[in-house]
Amino acid sequence: MRRFIHGLLVLLISAVAGFAQSGGQWTELFNGHDLTGWEHVGPGGFTVENGLLKPHGGMGLLWYTRRKFGNVVIRVVFKPVNHHSNSGVFIRIPEPPTEPWMPVNKGYEVQIDNSDDDYHCTGVLYSLTRALARPQKDGEWNTMDITLEGPRTIVTLNGVKVTDYTEGQPVPPKKHSWEPDRGRRPDEGYIGLQNHSDKDVVYFRRVAVRPLGS
Repeated sequence: MRRFIHGLLVLLISAVAGFAQSGGQWTELFNGHDLTGWEHVGPGGFTVENGLLKPHGGMGLLWYTRRKFGNVVIRVVFKPVNHHSNSGVFIRIPEPPTEPWMPVNKGYEVQIDNSDDDYHCTGVLYSLTRALARPQKDGEWNTMDITLEGPRTIVTLNGVKVTDYTEGQPVPPKKHSWEPDRGRRPDEGYIGLQNHSDKDVVYFRRVAVRPLGS
């Protein structure tokens, strides 16, 4: 009996330690019913349909107003309607946005678009990093995890690493006016979802965050 109880205690302690290292529970930022906690800037917008966020028009940004995020994992579950569906998850936005281009130039866009080249495809920091893999599933639900660990950004898509970038690493020069300005981003910032145009529909069913473990 003592050995049995000891074994249970060991399992319990291991489980608690593993939970602590994983960073604890997820906090849902989208409640599945309305846009509480979110605001939109720029053309177009988002509506909630059948528990999903659906973008329309653009280019605009739906951003979470209640706090900045750093040293967290951001989980976004999304479904691109087709191969050319275009959107993005914005991170490290330094201040509350009043228009959609400040986040482009002062934050990072984690791209959602399976049709462009390896610097402009799903899971990269748009035009800054090259995709390590391209695991997006068109027309299906995809899970993107964005880890913000100080100056380091790691993006996995469906369990496959696409981006691993630390501030200060070399990036290609800016080639087009719509690409972001180069330069260091803050260790924490606001986050948002892009609505690109009526032709680029991407549905979102989950946006959640979890703090990093110690």
